[in-house]
Amino acid sequence: MKVMKQVRALELAVLVGVGLFLTACGGEGGGEGPIVPPPPAPAEWADKHVPSDWWTDAAKLEEGRKLYNGETNPDVNCGNCHGKDGKPTKAGARDFRVADRMKLYSDSVWAWRISEGVPNTKMKAWKSKLSEDDIWKLVLFTASYGMPGKRWDLATKSWVDAASASAAPTAVPAAQEPAGK
Repeated sequence: MKVMKQVRALELAVLVGVGLFLTACGGEGGGEGPIVPPPPAPAEWADKHVPSDWWTDAAKLEEGRKLYNGETNPDVNCGNCHGKDGKPTKAGARDFRVADRMKLYSDSVWAWRISEGVPNTKMKAWKSKLSEDDIWKLVLFTASYGMPGKRWDLATKSWVDAASASAAPTAVPAAQEPAGK
């Protein structure tokens, strides 16, 4: 009877170990867990977006690459955790190459997460080290890993081909509206 309990305990331990191994090392999304939509951007970020003419601007994309790799600002080097090629090098870092996950993030959500950090993760807030324009350049660049040639479309609230998307004007945050409006 005692031997039987020990065998069952060993079987259970092996099953749990295999399950943990598979969860950490593989499956859809590179071990990041199930693909679920992120929370929406809070009000102060919801109406902010990458300037519409940036999505096809190679110079802005290059500025984003330099920021991501720490060339522009050595205090900010996204590649240290998220990998120089978008494949994470640190546990828990988001894999930007997984399009099925990344397409669930609007450009506003990405910018908000860069600016304010992500609670209960190692992703810290970068707003003290980056201007808002720099944050948008990072959104532009990181989107190019999993969704090259795509842009966030305000009209459809989805990712569409950058070349064929409507060039709807970027919303102006309330704090920047001209006086008297």
